[in-house]
Amino acid sequence: MAVDAVSVFDGIPVVDADTHLTEPHDLWTSRAPADWVDRVPTVRQVDGQPMWTVDGQVLGKAVGAAVVLPNGTKSVGTEFMGLGIDDVHAGASSVEARLALMDQLGIHAQIVYPNIVGFGGQRFAAIADPALKQMCATIFNDAMTEIQAESGNRMFPMALLPWWDIDAAVAEVERVHALGLRGINTNSDPQNDGFPDLADAHWDPVWQVCADLEMPVNFHIGASATSMSWLGSMPWPSLDDERKLALGSLMVMISNFRTIGNLLLSGVLERHPDLQVVSVESGLGWIPFLLEGLDYEVGECAPHIADHLSLKPSQYFRRQVHACFWFEREHLSGALDALGPDHLMFETDFPHPTCLYPDPMARTAESLAGLDAPIQRKLLSTNAADLYKLPLPATRRASR
Repeated sequence: MAVDAVSVFDGIPVVDADTHLTEPHDLWTSRAPADWVDRVPTVRQVDGQPMWTVDGQVLGKAVGAAVVLPNGTKSVGTEFMGLGIDDVHAGASSVEARLALMDQLGIHAQIVYPNIVGFGGQRFAAIADPALKQMCATIFNDAMTEIQAESGNRMFPMALLPWWDIDAAVAEVERVHALGLRGINTNSDPQNDGFPDLADAHWDPVWQVCADLEMPVNFHIGASATSMSWLGSMPWPSLDDERKLALGSLMVMISNFRTIGNLLLSGVLERHPDLQVVSVESGLGWIPFLLEGLDYEVGECAPHIADHLSLKPSQYFRRQVHACFWFEREHLSGALDALGPDHLMFETDFPHPTCLYPDPMARTAESLAGLDAPIQRKLLSTNAADLYKLPLPATRRASR
């Protein structure tokens, strides 16, 4: 039986900072102009398998992208890879079912990320027609606005950035902000597709508009072909599929070591001191080592770093970077001691393979046992609410 978070955490309105949407098969076709319906993403049978296609090209298999089953149990191992959208819990794709499950689990609000287009929208690169590519991104973000409204401001999808067009990207940040979305999600390695990497001044207009509008920039794990490659390339070939999945799942989380490490040395945070960024679904345990290591290595290897950066990498992190935890327990307290509680947030990763289910708040209560109530509130609620400008129930918002 799921734990009532109200009793466990004394009325804290829990904010889950990382969940996913299994895109309904009509997400694009139901919203596209009539003359574009046959070109936008849709599910078709390809060689007897349901596949997401766009403009005649295959994006990927149309799977349920979930381990939570309709009866409330959780599949284990590699079984989820063969499950379709009708084989998994309706809360993976339905707002109504998601809200009911959130109430059951004791979660007030969720931040939501995509699936089929890539965790950073990187799969949009497969669309050759610029007009179609832009329409697909616009329709997706419009659909996310509808989901946020339908949920009564309890589900907060992050907008996908049209990273392939800098002017369109700036305009889209302004548009989705006006529509009420609370942050953006983007490709961590645009250089894979012929664009400058994210350190380049090419991206400064995007960073500046996000800073000006207080729209956090989210770097989800697996947000590029490079970071997703850690999933398949790290396990040894001789391991069976289950052990490959176990190690690969962990390594794709650790791939954000690379993303955040590059960001801290890039100069982006120096040039845009009000920009806030988030390392999503990557855990905390590796971050103290990264920060201590970078602070040490720039002294050893980059004697002219002061020509570019006025702060240590660890100082940029504490000023502008946020991160999420979920299953960590044994070493969580050490990470909290090293990083402080102000930029850390709770997540469940629903409904993906490593998600906290069926009792996320019970495990989290054990993980956070012994922490003072104000710290628990920060980690579970107000850090995310403050960062993403989320409404919380008035009766529970005050500090205890």
